[in-house]
Amino acid sequence: MIRSFGLIAFIGVSLMAAPSHAQTFDPRYPICMHVYSGANGGGGEWYDCSFISLPQCRATASGRAATCDLNPYYPFNAAPPRPRHWRSG
Repeated sequence: MIRSFGLIAFIGVSLMAAPSHAQTFDPRYPICMHVYSGANGGGGEWYDCSFISLPQCRATASGRAATCDLNPYYPFNAAPPRPRHWRSG
């Protein structure tokens, strides 16, 4: 009886755990806008990683509760792709 109660309690606690969130940073773009909607907006906060420059992001964030940050998942130090040389013949 005690074992079954313990098992039920364990399953109940496991189901109440907070769900994990997917990655919110798009690695294709170097700049992300962090938007805060707060308690009045009701939507929480989120990242919009669709900007290629800080001025572009700042223009979009102007007048909003938002900040622009560097994307931590963008490969800034990645080597450029090697040029491909095609042989004719």
